[in-house]
Amino acid sequence: MAQRLIVGISGASGIIYGLRALQLLRDCGVETHLVISKSAKLTLHYEMDMPLEELESLASEVYPTSNVGATIASGSFKTGGMLVAPCSVRTLSEIATGVTSTLLTRAADVVLKERRRLVLMVRETPLHTGHLRSMTALSEMGAIIAPPVPAFYTRPASLDEMVTQTVGRALDLFDLDHEQVKRWQGD
Repeated sequence: MAQRLIVGISGASGIIYGLRALQLLRDCGVETHLVISKSAKLTLHYEMDMPLEELESLASEVYPTSNVGATIASGSFKTGGMLVAPCSVRTLSEIATGVTSTLLTRAADVVLKERRRLVLMVRETPLHTGHLRSMTALSEMGAIIAPPVPAFYTRPASLDEMVTQTVGRALDLFDLDHEQVKRWQGD
């Protein structure tokens, strides 16, 4: 069985991060289980010239957010963890409190309780103290907070290169090495 990851796409701006994650994971041969929030579907419409079906076709399995009985809602469904890209503050807050209302946040909660890797590409700025406290709580629970911050030392020639580098670094956190990630070579 190929490695398996859950990918959550929430409604924060930056849906390109979730799209690129699915593309890179497909290139690495990783089985992906996708859940997209209702707000993310709206964001897709606003930010990309892409039908939802095309985005969903990049995943191995796709689940509606209302299906809390899906396989990814159970700890007995073994995965290498979950990436939420982008991660809205609402999604972050639900995961931090354990009061989950959708399959996306339930799956993240399961990943935490099973002590699997949870990486949240939080897309919000500026942050108030409540946001920071939620991030601290999640970090203490074992999640990795990985805002999509560009690495300018790679001298990206395009937005596409910047997004690929950022997502590739997030996938590094799952020990997935992608040839498109530029590594620091030193002086």
